[in-house]
Amino acid sequence: MTRTIPSVSVTYAQSGASTKSNELGMRVMQERAYARRGEQYLLIKSPPASGKSRALMFIALDKITHQGWRQAIIVVPEKSIGSSFADEPLSQYGFWTDWVVEPRWNLCNAPGSDGGKVNALGKFLESGDKVLVCTHATFRFAVDKFGVEAFDNRL
Repeated sequence: MTRTIPSVSVTYAQSGASTKSNELGMRVMQERAYARRGEQYLLIKSPPASGKSRALMFIALDKITHQGWRQAIIVVPEKSIGSSFADEPLSQYGFWTDWVVEPRWNLCNAPGSDGGKVNALGKFLESGDKVLVCTHATFRFAVDKFGVEAFDNRL
């Protein structure tokens, strides 16, 4: 069985229109991605610095708040990219809530070994907190330790 994964692909005419925000504080690409927020899978292809991280924030907040997902685990290829997911006052620009990551759940900024971070991820899964940021390596080790079922109903 072949399944098509919805994608949002954006090409810019370099007119400046892509940097203007709508009433929710979203750029054009973010608005297009947010329109597909109900999809199970979504591939976003867009140039560097076009707002992909913020688009993920908008979508994750909707999935947690309105679609019944328990938590969002943001998995990035390297620690430096984790800084893109720091707290963001989205409501200041028109969105209905802010993006907040408790400092203890941003494992990209946390000192320590992968083993300690994997244990921290396990504590996050048991908590009522909503968002965690970690690297691919930490996530992979956590899946090995806790099993894939531990991540059910989580984005």
